Amino acid sequence: MTRISKAACIGGGVIGGAWAARFVLAGIDTTIFDPHPEAQRLVSEVMANAERAYEMLTSAPLPGKGTLSFTDSLEEAVQGAEWIQESVPERLDLKRSVLAQIDAAVNPKALIGSSTSGLMPTDLQRDMKYPERMFVAHPYNPVYLLPLAELVGGKRTTRAVLQLAKAKLATIGMTGLIINKEIEAFVGDRLLEAFWREALWLIKDNVCDTETLDDVIRYSFGLRWAQMGLFETYRIAGGEAGMSDFLSEYGPSLSWPWTRQTDVVDLDANLVEKIAVQSDAQSGQRGIRELERIRDQNLVGIMQALKASDEGRGWGAGKLLAEFEAHLWRCAPKRRANPSGEALKLLEVKVHPAWIDYNGHMTEYRYTQCFADASEALLQMVGVDTDYVKAGHSYYTVESHVQLLAEAKLGDALYVKAQLLPSDGKKIHSFMSLCRASDHTLLSTCEHLMLHVSSKESRSVPPLPEIMMKLKSLIEAHAVLPAPDAAGRSVGQRK
Repeated sequence: MTRISKAACIGGGVIGGAWAARFVLAGIDTTIFDPHPEAQRLVSEVMANAERAYEMLTSAPLPGKGTLSFTDSLEEAVQGAEWIQESVPERLDLKRSVLAQIDAAVNPKALIGSSTSGLMPTDLQRDMKYPERMFVAHPYNPVYLLPLAELVGGKRTTRAVLQLAKAKLATIGMTGLIINKEIEAFVGDRLLEAFWREALWLIKDNVCDTETLDDVIRYSFGLRWAQMGLFETYRIAGGEAGMSDFLSEYGPSLSWPWTRQTDVVDLDANLVEKIAVQSDAQSGQRGIRELERIRDQNLVGIMQALKASDEGRGWGAGKLLAEFEAHLWRCAPKRRANPSGEALKLLEVKVHPAWIDYNGHMTEYRYTQCFADASEALLQMVGVDTDYVKAGHSYYTVESHVQLLAEAKLGDALYVKAQLLPSDGKKIHSFMSLCRASDHTLLSTCEHLMLHVSSKESRSVPPLPEIMMKLKSLIEAHAVLPAPDAAGRSVGQRK
């Protein structure tokens, strides 16, 4: 079975705590061992930020949260764990000792990953009895949102273990990229170190300050890299002739003395003070947790935008998010389309900070999003899932009418109920109501019409018989309900 049944995190700092959040929010019971006296408080703050981010990230049905517990010993923490993630400080002697303790305390088949940023896995696994199951799983902060872990094996790590780790990471929304060759700092940190070195020289030489340097990144190539990385970006720069033309054109400049990559900057007290003062002026007015929340909210927005690209197939991290959501839908308990004379409760959601406009209320298009997500839940209920769509069938929205009746505010819990109006199944005609959970105030309504299509034939066709049967029973059950007063309204009609 690919899914991780139980996890343990040894070390609960910034990285270890975020690994724990990733596991717990994927429904995995997780134990933490960290002797730091403030470990529980620090991890709880990371967990709170992670939960807030996940509420914004996806409307797919997340599994029930796993339990999070703290133990007084490493041995107790790893008992029964299938995946153990070591995230202790970056000291070879310490990591070796901790990994050897983990190795001695767990089942020989348990996977052991290290969060090291650059130490060689062969060096780390030296003192282990079962080194073949130990590997580097190097993540990026925040681990609960950024989906990459570099998987690097040592000389005694088996390829099968790396493949298994990759498969298990996919079930928690991460991609494990197997690095072919063991090398210090792996791939990501090698690139970052080169970039960081040049950045420090630019500050030391007074070419710019920290804010200007950050602005150069986030207003230019940072945006490109978020979607296409380095080589694909430069392929476009080569025009129709592609990468070979780009390399011919710009390759000679690599020999020009543009950078100081071979020089190591002296991080003396003066330079440290200079950078610290500039950094404080740039963003020191904000606390670390506030900066983390801003970062998370922006990352969610970027990932959702990338998910919507390439005609809905997703791109980059957005494609991974779409695949993770498809996995969540497949694993979620199937909601049965039980016919009854009651409206269907399709969605429960909370108003997030990203949903608020300049007036402090939920912005207009988020009402429509709630109805769209509810329509998706209805389709899932009757069997129109990802497999059905991949087979060439789907429902397309052809008409909708939304009324905005009352305001929703930050933190409000909302729900959507739907009544199916008379239709033939080839069309799904519904009337949905968005309400505030605390007092059941009606906030908005949506009359919605979807049409079943064959994507292969590019035309409207009846749904497959099993879908038609479920829809027909729901439509017939709802036929006894009174027609909603607002059904059939036109824009501007008096209320």
